[in-house]
Amino acid sequence: MQKALGHIKVLDLTRVLAGPWATQNLADMGAEVIKIERPGAGDDTRAWGPPFLKDAEGRETADSSYFLSANRGKQSVTCDLSLPEGQALIRRLAEWADVVVENYKVGTLARYGLAYEDLYQINPRLVYCSITGFGQDGPYAALPGYDFVFQGMGGLMSITGQPEGTPGDEPMKVGIAITDLLCGMYATTAILGALEHRHVSGEGQYIDISLLDCVVTVSSYQAINYFLSGKVPRRMGNAHPNMVPYQVFACREGNVIVAVGNDGQYRALCKVIGREDLGTDPRFHSVALRNRHREALIPLIQDVLATRSMNEWVALLESANVPCGPINNLRQVFEDPQVRHRGLQLKLPHATGVDAPAVAGPIRFSGTPIHYEHAAPTLGQHTDAVLSTHLGLDAAAIARLRASGVV
Repeated sequence: MQKALGHIKVLDLTRVLAGPWATQNLADMGAEVIKIERPGAGDDTRAWGPPFLKDAEGRETADSSYFLSANRGKQSVTCDLSLPEGQALIRRLAEWADVVVENYKVGTLARYGLAYEDLYQINPRLVYCSITGFGQDGPYAALPGYDFVFQGMGGLMSITGQPEGTPGDEPMKVGIAITDLLCGMYATTAILGALEHRHVSGEGQYIDISLLDCVVTVSSYQAINYFLSGKVPRRMGNAHPNMVPYQVFACREGNVIVAVGNDGQYRALCKVIGREDLGTDPRFHSVALRNRHREALIPLIQDVLATRSMNEWVALLESANVPCGPINNLRQVFEDPQVRHRGLQLKLPHATGVDAPAVAGPIRFSGTPIHYEHAAPTLGQHTDAVLSTHLGLDAAAIARLRASGVV
């Protein structure tokens, strides 16, 4: 089967989430990804449970849900980078690779002779991507960082949560490690851009990606709101700073999301709820006017939406092409007919002999469709095969490396 990145070889020196998410994206698109892990321990997230995958006898394996979520389609090789023999193996694999991705602290791999400048000497076509908390330079460069810290530091939590002065108005993080995931997506994009440039120039290059940069970048229109107005954006709960009505409304049973994005949709909403007068009211006639008069408009809409159930309103609003939707828990998400139709829930073969759950990626290629072949690997599952196939080591040489703790 032809794969979009079937010709690309990736040496993955990452752990936890941002880096593994990037390399999983590349694996999904067909790249051969060799994940280097610490002998005996592996990626930190293997232990981040419960829940853990269970084998056919119902016993917990060493692989957590967290690890499974970000490492499918890869090969696992154990190698101790702190030992000279381990560093030599990594350099040989870097000769083979098109891409190296790492997320060590700034300067760590330089001490091992594995920085970009070192590996460039043996493979000038190498695309080398470093993912760190704060970037390779600046006053915070040497500091470690985690997603939760960056959601706060980068401003995301200042605009997430209930408005100040209302019940439960604590600044709130997103329910997933969104900074890590965004950073992984930006890293994937940057790697693909560098590979395309190499296609033209023949030269690889170095990529510096930081979690702080990524979360600040995705402040997007909220940052521009601040630049243009001089007003610091505040938490608004489920409301939108620029569009009205664009929030959650309480129904007689349940809650409904109404996401009106233009004047035509607003007038359609007014007709559905039997308040066509609100569609012609001069206070609410445009996006900008509704934004300026939201305090007057929202209670009027809320009064009407409270008279029917969420399911009734969703059916009525959808029939009028008014953007809306329910608030699903994850069980409801994966029972949804559209989600089921798109095949987003996967079961992938795992080395323990059971199927491991996974969530499909969102990319749909017409010519090189993604084929999910196997779940995340067990620790060191492919060490012997990779050292033999890619580096030409025989069984005796591999046994010596294992006996000395290198692999």
